[in-house]
Amino acid sequence: MYRVTRDIPFCYGHRLLNYAGKCRHLHGHNGLARVVLEGDRLDERGMLVDFSDMKRAIQRWIDENLDHNMLLCREDPLLPVLLERGERIFVMEENPTAENIARLIYERTRESGLPVVEVILWETDNCSAIYREPGRSTERPTAERE
Repeated sequence: MYRVTRDIPFCYGHRLLNYAGKCRHLHGHNGLARVVLEGDRLDERGMLVDFSDMKRAIQRWIDENLDHNMLLCREDPLLPVLLERGERIFVMEENPTAENIARLIYERTRESGLPVVEVILWETDNCSAIYREPGRSTERPTAERE
């Protein structure tokens, strides 16, 4: 099995609805998305996927849609005010938690045709959320010993 990853740094703002902590306020992060692809065959070049194809497919989408954008839930009462003022907004159907942002990037990567198996979103240097292919384990098979 072959595995390749691409790290994609981006800056975003958000706030969490139905949350009692300080993240209920507008704030920002210097995030990092680690996109992990996997497959059992290499192409004629000896590659699972060219890193530049990953850049074109998913990094460009992140740069255009998430980077330096405010990620808000469709139900956020601030949404109409910020849109009226011309702020950059990416509207999410759900609360823009690290978990939901990781899933969003995973789904976009899958839609682009890349063999994605997981996305790790580092919201800070110490905190990350992972979304992986449903039913997929993180454990790797070990070789049997004689």
